[in-house]
Amino acid sequence: MFQYVLRKLLVSIPVVWGVVTVIFILMAVVPGDPARIMMGQRGDPETLARIRADLGLDKPLTVQYMDFMGKLVRGDLGKSYRTNEPVTKAIGERFGSTMRLALWAMVVATIVGVAAGIMSAVKQYSLFDYSAMFIAIAGVSAPVFWFSLLLLLVFAYGLHWVPGVGYGDGSFKYLILPVVALGLRPAAIIARLTRSCMLEVLSMDYIRTARAKGLSEWKVIAKHALKNAMIPVVTIVGAEMSGLLSGAVLTETVFAWPGIGRLAVEALVARDFPMIRGTVIVIALIFLVANLIVDLSYGLFDPRIRYD
Repeated sequence: MFQYVLRKLLVSIPVVWGVVTVIFILMAVVPGDPARIMMGQRGDPETLARIRADLGLDKPLTVQYMDFMGKLVRGDLGKSYRTNEPVTKAIGERFGSTMRLALWAMVVATIVGVAAGIMSAVKQYSLFDYSAMFIAIAGVSAPVFWFSLLLLLVFAYGLHWVPGVGYGDGSFKYLILPVVALGLRPAAIIARLTRSCMLEVLSMDYIRTARAKGLSEWKVIAKHALKNAMIPVVTIVGAEMSGLLSGAVLTETVFAWPGIGRLAVEALVARDFPMIRGTVIVIALIFLVANLIVDLSYGLFDPRIRYD
């Protein structure tokens, strides 16, 4: 397994380099002058030139790239154009909020999605099956920002059951609406995939053999069917989790949640190139680590899988 992990890490190096290079080029060609945004429309040419020199924007693009890569190798993502604080510090402060929101959303989505998928497969063509799959399709189709605003309108500003926007004092009540909004789509995807995989497994010969031996239906499902149906579900859970950890841009923006996604939006609006590059690099690393964890977890569900 150690050799497998080492190979995956080595393969990840050119991936990270490619992401870093692409985002650097995009930031170089994107419209907008950070110095002009910082000074506003009334900035005089001399002040603008001095700011560009201080930020290193007056250097040739190749020199800027080499300076950036040199700092990156040392773990230095630079300083924010807006706040002049280190990018790593800003991302570190926001990552905890994103982690908390993403973990709760994924736990709720996984429990609800797997349970609904199993029940739909066991009770195929029943009222529960049709209702659950209808809700799942609606959950996949509904835009996140629309569903988030609907939750705010009904439960925060209409019924006043939970707080509206913001992090507040960090208590769980401020998490409820963002978790529901963020977990709807993953729960819907997991439910549909679990149902499909369970139906496929339940039709196999060894399931019929287990039933012929007199095992109870729920024992057949829990001990024989569920474990074999989980590999595709684990893949989806890992992919969705990495996406949530990288910052749910729309959800964090609507609920004013201080996470990585909202930080990236603020940096993009202000043309804060170091912060944009830093958030993208962190997102890429999150995806790589999440995919590695998912690959390693396959062996828990299928003993036939070996990491040679």
